[in-house]
Amino acid sequence: MTNLLEFDLDGLAAFCEKLGEKRFRATQLFRWIHQRGAHEFDAMSDLAKALRDKLKGCAHVQALPVITEHVSADGTVKWLFDVGDGNAVEAVFIPEDDRGTLCVSSQAGCAVGCRFCSTGHQGFSRNLTTGEIVAQLWFAEHALRKRLGRDERIISNVVMMGMGEPLQNYSALVPALRVMLDDHAYGLSRRRVTVSTSGVVPMIDRLAQDCPVALAVSLHAPNDPLRDNLVPLNRKYPIEELLAACNRYLEHAPRDFITFEYCMLDGVNDQIEHAQQLIALVKPARGEGVRCKFNLIPFNPFPASGLLRSSHAQVQAFGKLLSDAGIVTTVRKTRGDDIDAACGQLAGDVKDRTKAAERMAKQRTIALKPVT
Repeated sequence: MTNLLEFDLDGLAAFCEKLGEKRFRATQLFRWIHQRGAHEFDAMSDLAKALRDKLKGCAHVQALPVITEHVSADGTVKWLFDVGDGNAVEAVFIPEDDRGTLCVSSQAGCAVGCRFCSTGHQGFSRNLTTGEIVAQLWFAEHALRKRLGRDERIISNVVMMGMGEPLQNYSALVPALRVMLDDHAYGLSRRRVTVSTSGVVPMIDRLAQDCPVALAVSLHAPNDPLRDNLVPLNRKYPIEELLAACNRYLEHAPRDFITFEYCMLDGVNDQIEHAQQLIALVKPARGEGVRCKFNLIPFNPFPASGLLRSSHAQVQAFGKLLSDAGIVTTVRKTRGDDIDAACGQLAGDVKDRTKAAERMAKQRTIALKPVT
């Protein structure tokens, strides 16, 4: 049986063509699935009965089983979804006055292994399929509509900032993005769909051509020696190459800036000299900088990391230096930390194939010092 959540509209049209159906039938089916949340073909009243019978014999709309749901005191909702073979992934809904944001996972685990991320400490099992990525949005949108008694769209923003490195699962990511953007499905603006990456330079260039959406880059350090320790991918794609890719991306991006995510780690990357180095990186006295904003993220500690959160005063002082240099700078609100749903806390349940815990334990013995 084929799960129809695996298809963007072009894929669904090709599937329907194999059944002897025209494209407009695929569009009708796509709307039923994504706009109305239908999963039973008999409920799709404007489809011919013959088509419904065909679909019942070869396809289904298969959601991910929900293992747990937790609701934070601030209204944040976290779901743990079963993706089989002992793996589970998390998605988080964050309600705001002017938006509803869903944080979506792209992999069971993560192979990048950033020091400050609990997902990375769990290691990596496998990529999610397009259907497993889309299913998180499909379930959350229609479950929330039912719960709130509303017919209009609840989720206005999607951030690919859950478990995994999205650009290391590119072939599944792009069709999922196209479903999110399609007016016959969720109709989200390209400005309101964000892919976060730790810096997979070749895939940043491909995304610019294939499906440009808002881009967030997990920077977390102002120089290569420090970033090599915090974000191991930097050893393959160092900061200079990454910033050049960001500038190339801006030529196609729906927003005129890149968001740099920066997790504030006490005594590691939060000193005055680090802020000064960041300013020199993105606003050099000579040469081309990068149009950007910084999002400073208070670290959410977990025992295996061996790291501590920067003080509130240090975060504010750091942010002021960036702001005074003319760089738009925000401090991310910590949402859902009482249910382990805040940034860097998503861990799910991963059958690791990479021996991450063993590698991280060895790395933890290395003292990270500010590099000037």
